[in-house]
Order: sequence, then structure tokens, then C-alpha cells
Amino acid sequence: MQHLIEGYKRFHAEVFPGCRDQFHLLAEGQSPEYLFITCADSRVVPNMFLQAGPGQLFLARNAGNVVPTEAKDVDGITATIEYAVEILKVKYAIVCGHSDCGALKAVLFNKNVDELPMVARWLHHIDAALAYKQPERPEEGENAELAAVIRGNVVAQMLNLMADPSVKRAMEAGTLKVFGWYYDIMTGTIEQFDEKTRRFLPLV
Repeated sequence: MQHLIEGYKRFHAEVFPGCRDQFHLLAEGQSPEYLFITCADSRVVPNMFLQAGPGQLFLARNAGNVVPTEAKDVDGITATIEYAVEILKVKYAIVCGHSDCGALKAVLFNKNVDELPMVARWLHHIDAALAYKQPERPEEGENAELAAVIRGNVVAQMLNLMADPSVKRAMEAGTLKVFGWYYDIMTGTIEQFDEKTRRFLPLV
């Protein structure tokens, strides 16, 4: 805990004073343009690798960057999506997977998570990743199969997102665009799913 407390002290003494006006404006409300759905993995830090400041990204995080479609009751992700689209009127929604994702490892290698019943139940939401598995890349070596499945999961979750009623309405109205990204932790690079070629291509 002391590490976090020391970080807070540095923030309050050295960072906050320089952006006090910005935070004062944000204290009155938010108007982010981007809904960013990504994994809960601690190595994935969207505000860092996108250099986005406070108030720019509306984040939804969970194991495996899942967009559920079979929940019997409301869940935090679908509620967040609905709020982002209907109330915040975000213009862009991004589903971002990442390399070395533990959730996809569990699905691909059939890891036994029976001792974690809630995790096991959640992982069923990414079974479809195998159906959308992308071509393996020889240059990714022993990680090629996992990376191909992770990219497939991004496609599967994008489709789930586009099927969400609020997202579907906004897309039909031309007020929302949906994207799928793959972030490589080792290289810091991002790829975007290209609808025309059905492949992931470098973002820039």
C-alpha cells in the first residue's frame, strides 16, 4: 500500500497543480468520444500507450475484453456500453485485445478453472474466439497460435458489440463507429481489424 500512497503524494504535489483547471472542468461532467473495451490485465494501460488524458477514454475492463451476449441479467459491461452510447454519445467504440492474454490461454489450452466457478462461467463468453481464429504468423513463433486466437476473440467480441441494441441503433444512425484492435505488450504496437481483408493490419 505504501507504494500507492507515495504515488498519490507525488501526484497531488507535482502533477495535479499543473492541470488543476482541467480537473476542475472535468469535475462538472464528462464528454469522452471513445468507449474503450479492453482486458483487466495490469500490463494493458490504454491511457499510456494512447497518450490519452483524463476525460478522453470511457473505459470498460474485464478478463478477456468480453462483450457478453448471453447474460440472464444486466452486467457491468453491457450497462457501461449502453450508458456510453445512449447518454455520453461516444463516437467511437474500440474492442482491444492484447498479447499473452491469460483468459484466452485458459480457453485455448483447456486449463482447468473448476476451482474458480465465476471465472469458468465468464470464460464461456470467449468460446467463439476459436471460430474466428486468425491466420497464424510464423514470425510469432511459439506464441503464434495463441496470438491468432486472441485476434479471433477481438473479432468475436466486436460482433457481439455491434449486435448490442444501443450500438446497432447508433451505427445505423451513423453516429458510432466500431473498431477492433490487437495490442502487443512486447513491442508496444497496435493492429486494427480491417473489414475488407478480414485481417489485422498495422494501425499506422
